[in-house]
Amino acid sequence: MQILNDRQIKQKIRRLAIEIVEHNFKEKEIVLAGINNNGMTFARLLEEELKAIGKQKITLTRLLLNPAEPLSSEVVLDMPVGKVKNKAIIIVDDVANTGRTVFYAIKPLLDTLPKKVEVAVLIDRTHKSFPIKVDYCGLSLATTLLENIKVNIRDVEEFSVELK
Repeated sequence: MQILNDRQIKQKIRRLAIEIVEHNFKEKEIVLAGINNNGMTFARLLEEELKAIGKQKITLTRLLLNPAEPLSSEVVLDMPVGKVKNKAIIIVDDVANTGRTVFYAIKPLLDTLPKKVEVAVLIDRTHKSFPIKVDYCGLSLATTLLENIKVNIRDVEEFSVELK
């Protein structure tokens, strides 16, 4: 079942970008840290929208981790961890479910002292088992644990979010 269509997703990305600017208007630099493939794609879409609405300097950084087995491989930043010191960081993913992926994504940031760390997701599910708060959310969705959310934003003609 489709939950969001292309137009709705683009509206949510615009609204999230406006919220990010409103909460970070004094920042000279915002680091968008996309998690894995869909998180990175969502971060790029947010970056494009932030640039379109006039936020001057945006640095895009990728966090690489395996959400299924976060302890089997090290979480890596695409830049030296020292470069995020005293910066506003927004961890970006397509769906927040239990909070585990975001929880582990924060790990390399603990080696430095960022100015602040926030979380932006397109879909926030209500199954948190980790102490993670989503700051920017396109849609909050109560689902059963057996249901899955599929976010189609990579290599597609039209964006969509489906409940399966």
